[in-house]
Amino acid sequence: MRPHVEVIQESDYIWHKAELYGGEGEARERRLSVDEEDGSSSLVVEFLTDWGRPAGVHHADTEWYVLEGEMNYGGTVFTAGGYLQAPKGVVADWIKFTKGTRVLHFREYGDAGYDAGAERWSTCRDDEQVTTEQTTDRDFDPVPTAGPMPGLVIKYLHIDAVSGFYTRLVRANEGWADHRLAHHPCYEEAYQTSGLMTYNFGTISEGSYFFRPARIKHGHFVSLDGGAVWLLRSDGELTNWYTYNEWVRWGGDAVNYGKAEHWTKSTFDLATRPTWRTEHDLKILNNSVEFQLSQGCKAEPYVPWGFGVDHSAEGFDMSRYTAADNVLTPGPTSELQIFPDAPEPIISSLPVRSKSHGDWDGDGM
Repeated sequence: MRPHVEVIQESDYIWHKAELYGGEGEARERRLSVDEEDGSSSLVVEFLTDWGRPAGVHHADTEWYVLEGEMNYGGTVFTAGGYLQAPKGVVADWIKFTKGTRVLHFREYGDAGYDAGAERWSTCRDDEQVTTEQTTDRDFDPVPTAGPMPGLVIKYLHIDAVSGFYTRLVRANEGWADHRLAHHPCYEEAYQTSGLMTYNFGTISEGSYFFRPARIKHGHFVSLDGGAVWLLRSDGELTNWYTYNEWVRWGGDAVNYGKAEHWTKSTFDLATRPTWRTEHDLKILNNSVEFQLSQGCKAEPYVPWGFGVDHSAEGFDMSRYTAADNVLTPGPTSELQIFPDAPEPIISSLPVRSKSHGDWDGDGM
């Protein structure tokens, strides 16, 4: 149960005392995303002093990625770009961080518990072992799946052989774009380590973070000066399901607000005008269109959101909503206060909900 975060700057989070049990030293953490049901967390940790703890066993699948500074794992030193993954129940060697080091720290399927000196759990699979890498020692590889235009490259850091859960570095080279929206069957989260990009939710830069539950649509990407790099994680195979000519429309009949009884809105109506997209953005997005057409895929010229055709209105009978007599008239016995200047409700996203109980089917969204 993690909320949809899209998109937030790390510096907008407050600092907390770091939950790093069994160690010596001082550290603080920014909690980018937390699952309050099982303790899974995505954190930025800063070490205020030298810090270390002995060999032991984590209660969660645990990852460290060095943003700056130094991590020493069992005598091997890792600098910026250093990576470590320790499955829960697997014995991890001693670890130390120097004062001033900043890391991304992830715990999955468990809390911050740590048992120093413990033995390997009997429930661990034989293939579950600690993974380490100085990622700067390896080149990026082309994305192995068809779909995106050239210019998107990756480094896989860890893949679980059973669940498919993976962590990877992704780089979008300058000039890479995708004019479509995508959604996936798994969650997707990322922390941007460098670069600049625009997309449908705005601008993301170094220090930006998102956590996106399964099926949340996103796209219209343009990678800007110097490209962009993220550390990206997903809890399964990240299959791309693409959409173009997207639309969302909703409506209802007002009881005690607004001036019209029958109303309807679309996301097209909410667009920023004039567009915040630059001419450079539009050119690069249409390069993506041309690439998809060259591959035999369906595509149409990209226009800024809120311009061109509102596809939600195609085949939709608007007469009920534009009629001259569409005026809010409260019932003769109504005791409700009327709010003539109140706006219509906005459409809601899928909320964070408990996994344990409660039937719900999107009623009223």
